Amino acid sequence: MLVGLCSVKGSPGVTTAALAMAARWPGGDPVVVEADPAGGDLTARFRLPASPGVVSLAAAARRQSSADLVTEHSQRLPGGLRVVAGPVAAEQARAALGVLTTRGLPALRAAARSPESAVLVDVGRGDTASPALPLVRGADALMVLARPRADELSHVATLLESVSTWTRTPGLVLAGDGHSRTEVERELGVPVMATLPDDPRGASILCGQPRGRAPNRSALGRAAARLNRTLLGHVQAGRTHSDGLVAAAAPTTDNGEVPR
Repeated sequence: MLVGLCSVKGSPGVTTAALAMAARWPGGDPVVVEADPAGGDLTARFRLPASPGVVSLAAAARRQSSADLVTEHSQRLPGGLRVVAGPVAAEQARAALGVLTTRGLPALRAAARSPESAVLVDVGRGDTASPALPLVRGADALMVLARPRADELSHVATLLESVSTWTRTPGLVLAGDGHSRTEVERELGVPVMATLPDDPRGASILCGQPRGRAPNRSALGRAAARLNRTLLGHVQAGRTHSDGLVAAAAPTTDNGEVPR
């Protein structure tokens, strides 16, 4: 499955949300691809080597497009999460994305088609002019994260109109404190797929800090698991609709796993 994540304004924690979702993904070996044109954070957060990562993946994609390419250019974070870290410098990130969006799409989508995994692509700020946009056009789902505050929400409705043309399953995710879910849905006229709490202890370990609550024990991790369940249900419903069948969300167990 290919899942994109973006923000609309400010920094609502897209990278942290992507890591939390990957940590609570129900099965397989998901990978987070940091494709932010403004430059990545993972290398600095976790003191990772510059390679392998997005730059080496883009270079390799010039020559091949196998499903294993994304895995081969990933690294493991402490705790086991697999990531393809983006370069820190915006200029280098944009250059790598220019190659990846033209030559690397087959490899990215081949990896996302694997039944044993999911590819979560963090494209930073959502923008129709973003060089990362081709990576998430046609994704199974695209999550727009925003803090429930007036300055950010004023931009959400316009972006969601565009997002709905890029993916079959667009979703608005609220991050942190502010207006209630009910208020946001009433004012914007769009449903909120999930809310992620302001959870410093849960976020700290996903930001490279040595202390904090692991995703399977934190409020952020539990919210990410609920988001995953909802997302999978929406994607499955969309697929059954497209097949002319009666839509039904995938059943889940109490711990958020999809029964096998």
